[in-house]
Amino acid sequence: MADLYALDFDGVLCDSCGESSLSAVKAAKVRWPGLFDGVDSVIEDWIVDQMHILRPVVETGYENLLLVRLLLEIRMPSIRKSSVSEGLTVEGILENWSKIKPVIMEDWSENRDALVDLFGKVRDEWMDKDLTTWIGANRFYPGIPDALKFASSRIYIVTTKQSRFADALLRELAGVTIPPDRIYGLGTGPKVEVLKQLQKKPELQGMTLHFVEDRLATLKNVIKEPELDGWNLYLGDWGYNTQKEREEAASIPRIQLLQLSDFSRKLK
Repeated sequence: MADLYALDFDGVLCDSCGESSLSAVKAAKVRWPGLFDGVDSVIEDWIVDQMHILRPVVETGYENLLLVRLLLEIRMPSIRKSSVSEGLTVEGILENWSKIKPVIMEDWSENRDALVDLFGKVRDEWMDKDLTTWIGANRFYPGIPDALKFASSRIYIVTTKQSRFADALLRELAGVTIPPDRIYGLGTGPKVEVLKQLQKKPELQGMTLHFVEDRLATLKNVIKEPELDGWNLYLGDWGYNTQKEREEAASIPRIQLLQLSDFSRKLK
């Protein structure tokens, strides 16, 4: 029986944390220029370092902007506008991001769509001005480009990244071309809905269905949907997840913990 793999992009195929953190700092300077008065390279470097630790909480790219500002408020008390930043630590953000995010969005009077648009625009401008540097701020995990090139399984990309960025990285960095109709990016709906769409496609009937993701919360959402009981679910242990999340995943019968070497072999 043929295999279909629905693959998350960031944290499964590509480590984009360096690029997304730098793009978020660039975008934050556009969105809140006054907050960066007196912010030197030492503080900026500290923010980017913390962003790597916080990457597991990010579901959609615009959240990186919120994290940059929140880290700035933690580091610089004089600019605090949110009710949660005082006494907050990086560990506290990791534990409570889903509760913190709506509070700071309200405290800062922010709009999700505007932040999504800005984050995309800043990335577009960086790509237009210096594609080589933008590409170079990303990396595919070891073995992934070859695994995609020589995959005998049918591959779909299911990501919260804007499709044009995933496509550019696949082509320019991995040397892989995946047809546009097989890349489901930001704006195509929640991942659970994309999986439902895929399993209904006439040409995919009878295939064995696999979904590889690095966010435990996303896999738990899939488990809540009886309609998606036919999917084999995998948490990539090399991606943006914490030890605590990996331990929890190991206790859930439906989820298989996957190592990078095993993943590359599975696609062949």
